[in-house]
Amino acid sequence: MKKRRPEKRFSNIFWGRTESLFKEQRQHKRFLIKLPVRLKAIAGSRTRVLDVKTKDISATGSFIYTKEASYIPNDTLLILNSSNPNKITLKLKKLKQLENCTGTIVRSTSEGIAIRFSRPIELFV
Repeated sequence: MKKRRPEKRFSNIFWGRTESLFKEQRQHKRFLIKLPVRLKAIAGSRTRVLDVKTKDISATGSFIYTKEASYIPNDTLLILNSSNPNKITLKLKKLKQLENCTGTIVRSTSEGIAIRFSRPIELFV
């Protein structure tokens, strides 16, 4: 009978547990695509409009690249609209245009902000 090395058994047990702990919990598929969008941030009586790009998008939210994240308070109402089409969006003819899609910030990083939409959106025609 061949002896197993304890380190290998521990490693297998450890990795098995880690994989199950970090199982994907998203309900909707996320698409990695840089879409140009116009983001309107409304906080009280102040409104700010930014032309930005998405990092990814799903039916329930999106990550937006912006260096302005620290200037947008978490309780800000966000409205997204598709911006001018580019080569990527022209190739994706079945992708719907975002029109008055509202949401709120769920987290911010040095790269940008993660937005949860107020209601799920249809991404494709």
